[in-house]
Amino acid sequence: MTLDDLQNIDVNNISSWPLPIKIGGVALVGILIIAAGFWFIIRGELDDLARQQDQEVKLKETYSSKAGLAINLSAYKTQMEEMRQTFGSLLRQLPDTTEVPDLLIDITQAGLGQGLEFVLFKPEKERPKEFYAELPISIKVTGNYHELANFVSDVAALPRIVTFGDITIGSDKKSNKLLMAAKAKTYRYLDELEIAELAKANQQKKKGRRKRTK
Repeated sequence: MTLDDLQNIDVNNISSWPLPIKIGGVALVGILIIAAGFWFIIRGELDDLARQQDQEVKLKETYSSKAGLAINLSAYKTQMEEMRQTFGSLLRQLPDTTEVPDLLIDITQAGLGQGLEFVLFKPEKERPKEFYAELPISIKVTGNYHELANFVSDVAALPRIVTFGDITIGSDKKSNKLLMAAKAKTYRYLDELEIAELAKANQQKKKGRRKRTK
């Protein structure tokens, strides 16, 4: 096929085209159809397949996780029961309202039993938390080093929870002994009515803050 043959091709009369050009035209049209099919049909299907595969992986991971939980369900129940018992034991170490005065007496007796002299013993205002109240106590006592150490040890050995913080020790010029200042904290659990009232008060505070921010 010569250049003249190409120049003499009648675009409107395909039947008159030379055979090689017909074959080339058919091949070109076929390629265009395949490309269009891939772009408009197959590509979308491939994207959907990829999404389904990702979803399959996530579902398998969820299944494996839940299967593991199901297998260990008995162990989790046992652990939960142990935690409940431990929490109950700790809760019993918190005095209720009627026991707090006795606990304060126990603390002072622990100090006096070691020969300490109380310069200050001041229970402060309770600080309610979620299900318990914190009772800070400002304490100042004088004594020698071993008496102070034994006092802290005796208080820590009480059946009720008492913690010491903000401890400072210096010399007391009046008695020529050591002066220990500390913040003792004991705790008591709140009853159901107190917890409900605390939750209601916190809710009202939140509403008040929202109004002020508007």
